[in-house]
Formats: sequence, C-alpha cells, structure tokens
Amino acid sequence: MKFTYSFFALVATLVMSAMPAVGETTIRATGLVSTHKFHTALEKQFYAELEDKTGIDLAINFNPLDVVGVDMQDTLRMVRTGAFDIVQSTVGAAARDDAFLEGIDLIGVSTSMDQLEEVVKAFMPQLEKRVAEKFNAKPLAVWPYGPQVFYCNAEIKSLNDFEGLKIRSYTSSMSTLIEALGATPVTMSFKEVYPALQRGLVDCAITSPTSGNTGNWPEVTTHFLPLGISWSVNAHFINLDKWNSFSDAEKAKLENEFTDFQNAFWALAKQNNGWAIACNTGGDGCENYTKFGMTLVEPTPEDQAKVTAATMDKVLPGWAESCNAGYADCSKVWNATVGAVRGIELK
Repeated sequence: MKFTYSFFALVATLVMSAMPAVGETTIRATGLVSTHKFHTALEKQFYAELEDKTGIDLAINFNPLDVVGVDMQDTLRMVRTGAFDIVQSTVGAAARDDAFLEGIDLIGVSTSMDQLEEVVKAFMPQLEKRVAEKFNAKPLAVWPYGPQVFYCNAEIKSLNDFEGLKIRSYTSSMSTLIEALGATPVTMSFKEVYPALQRGLVDCAITSPTSGNTGNWPEVTTHFLPLGISWSVNAHFINLDKWNSFSDAEKAKLENEFTDFQNAFWALAKQNNGWAIACNTGGDGCENYTKFGMTLVEPTPEDQAKVTAATMDKVLPGWAESCNAGYADCSKVWNATVGAVRGIELK
C-alpha cells in the first residue's frame, strides 16, 4: 500500500510539473528562419526577457520557422487556428490568402526607408482591421527586412540583360515586375532558392543584401545588382483570442515592448544592409557578415526608370484588379492611405 501511494504521488507530481502554473499564460511563438542570425538573435532575446520586462506571468516556447518545419506562407493560417499564438511572416507571403496585405509594400511605390515609414504608418489601421477580419489576428510589430535586390548567376550589366532569364519571386507584384522586364518569374520560398540557383533552375533571385549573405547565396551567384524594388515588410502577429485573454493593462505593457522590438528591427534594416552589400562584393566597410567577391553591378537611372514605368503601367493596375476582386473597397482604401502619402492614385 505504501508503494502504491508513493507511485501515485510521483505521477501526480510529474503531471503537475508539466502543467502551467496557475495564472501563467502559455505562448507558442515562431519566428524567422534561423539563418537570419541577427534577427533570430533579437527574437530569442526579446522572448527570453518579455516576462521580466512586462511583469506578466508568461511561459513562452519560441522556435525559428525552420526548427518547427513550417512554411512561412502558412504562418498566418496557423495563428488563425491557434496552432501558434504568435507568428512572423512577410506580408508578401501572407498575401497569397489576401492580396490587400501586399498593399503596404508594392513594388516601386516606396523607394526609400523614409517613404516606407510614412506608408506603414498610413496603412497600419487598415492592416489591423483586415488582419482581424481575415485571420483573427493582430499585428504587434511591422518592420522591413531591407531593400529587395538581385543576385544573379549570369553576367548582367543592367536590367536590360534580364530578358529571357528565370528569376525567383515571392509576391504577385514582384512577378508582375519580372514579367515586365522580359524575364520569367519562378515563385519559391527562401529555403528553396540556394539549391535552385546551384542547379540552374533559376538564373537570379531577389532578397535583401543581409538575407542573401547569411543564406550564402554568393556561393552560387556571380553578379549583384543592389537596385531596391521593395522592402520585404514583415510582421509579428498574435492570435486575437490569445490577445484578448490579457487585461487592458497587460496589453499596454505588451504593446510597449513590441514597439521597442519593432524599432530594433528598423534599426537593423538601416545599418546591416550596408555592411552586407560591402561583404557580398568584397568591398570596404564589410562588417559582421561573410566576405565574398561578387561583381557589383551599379544601378543606373535607366534601371530605376524601367522599374518606375513597370510599377505604374503593370504592377499597380494588376494588383488593384486582383485586390478589388476579393475586397471591393481595396483601391479606395489604398488611395486614401498609401496613395495619399505617396501621391499615387489607383484608377
């Protein structure tokens, strides 16, 4: 009898130790692919310190996207179902389920970080509303990875040389631009790009200077064209049911911490991409990234003019048609937010 009592006492102890403490809120969070070393380090530190900084009793289980084996295109779907409480996604990846989301980062609309900050601020209220309706989620931090540029395993001197090439894309408007340049877009996730370049399945690929460097793309490419066409706007989203489980005071504390988190990502985008460009091309000023020896192809005014023309003639009309088909007020909302701050009107 004594043995039986001890056995059940042990089982009860083990079960209780595996359960969250009374009042403790469990959060299952996923973030960027772990090859993004600076960003992943920032995420790990943020989640490790969140309980202490907010004073909220939290049990956070955080893992990078590749560790949990989830495709970024599925993360908003998973936060909607509650499979994860907090997820990270590019708006471009999420836009396959709702074209409206891509309106924050359309090709060629924001040509500088300052312009992008204005666009994000103007679009945020509508982004919050739409994400709540479509995905039962709330954006807590919205930030850019950096300018989206071209890595090519082909000898190029300008955008004119893109005719007939196969180029990796990851958003609808990016694919429209690639087609306007006479190339063929090939949609694939980040983790698929390195082997695709290595095997010649694509000739060029688009990502930020930092992402390409940490992903070792210069090992399988030769020419680097740092012509920024968009900014890979990312967001951290929380499931609304989880969000609403917090008190108003707790929400205020969480929002304050996520604002600081967001600002840190903006700072990374402004600083680290300059280092990565220098490292990719073996130039002066290479810091904190792997040094390679890619050929630097300087963008020309003619290249920028090509992107602008494609944006106005192809990208914006194409996106508006697609977005309006799923959301009747899409063009109206975009004109009143992004269009207003950028001086662009969708017809």
